[in-house]
Amino acid sequence: MRIPLFSIFVLVSVLLFVLIGDLIYTVSPFMLDSGSILLAPDSVHLLGTDRLGRDLLARLIEGGKVSLLIGVGSAMVASMIGLILGATAGYLRGNVDRGFVITVDLFLTFPTFFLLLALVSYVNASVWVLILIISITGWMTTARLIRSESFAITSQPFIKILNIAKVGKWKVLMKYYAPLLAPIFFVSFTFGVGGAILSESGLSFLGLGIVAPQMSWGTILSNGKEVIDIAWWVSFFPGLMIFLITFSLMNISNHLQQLTNRKELQLD
Repeated sequence: MRIPLFSIFVLVSVLLFVLIGDLIYTVSPFMLDSGSILLAPDSVHLLGTDRLGRDLLARLIEGGKVSLLIGVGSAMVASMIGLILGATAGYLRGNVDRGFVITVDLFLTFPTFFLLLALVSYVNASVWVLILIISITGWMTTARLIRSESFAITSQPFIKILNIAKVGKWKVLMKYYAPLLAPIFFVSFTFGVGGAILSESGLSFLGLGIVAPQMSWGTILSNGKEVIDIAWWVSFFPGLMIFLITFSLMNISNHLQQLTNRKELQLD
């Protein structure tokens, strides 16, 4: 099985660009320049400027911090919720599992993005609010996968022995379930980062995301939609960053999933 080296290289490059880019490129992303409105990429402004004369490269670096924070934060919270609820339902079964199924079905009754829109429309969006809301609408898939795997683990003889020995349920979950569920957790987390970044970008494009003066790749992309016919670079470069990060994460997630499936087949 080939390691997705290109995707890993792209992901690392984007992370370095976002995390240390402002140490090398020191132009302020907030500086307005009435004499540099909608300039095409050149030797002074490497990626051009927006309609307020702000340097686009500097804004991509700053906006990337917010986008990645929302993506990683949302994916971590959603994956943890899915892990805890899924493992608990798969281990305890009975009424706990039935309550879990009803809750998941209730959330899945509504299309995820419309549920996201409904929640965001009632609050003022900020980084932490978006992390919370995207997490609330994104834990169900992970939880269902974890629950399914937990059922298989629960049927193993060593779990039955632990139950007969009256080992504490919390200890069983943390010591025996967590290591076996870790591959699914990491796959879901990797996949969730890309999904969360896309969700935030979609909300920002609709005007429901990050509020100025904060910025994200989604808000930069949204700001360029009105001038796309005369200044393509304002929308193109933030869109390219979103594509690169999500494409790389999806490829890495698929690779991790294939590794997990192969290990399961070897154990069978």
